[in-house]
Amino acid sequence: MEAYDRLAAAKFRQHTCEAETSRSETTQETKWKADNAFAERARALIKRGYTPKVAVELVLHELGIEHANDSRMMEKARADAEDFLLRARKGLI
Repeated sequence: MEAYDRLAAAKFRQHTCEAETSRSETTQETKWKADNAFAERARALIKRGYTPKVAVELVLHELGIEHANDSRMMEKARADAEDFLLRARKGLI
């Protein structure tokens, strides 16, 4: 029985998981681009059933938590929020 345990432990140490290679690719896909991060986050919430106004408020809240000490980032997020709502009202989104 101990021989099987040693063999299994050796095989486990040698094993390279295929999920690790694909996971690095998916993490690159999920990184938000700085230019359209706000719009992408808001669109993701809208796809889940939130109204545009509520989605914008949630994204602003998330960014407020993430960048609480960065006033420039929050100003940019507020400007992006206004732009996103304006485009949503015009039907461009």
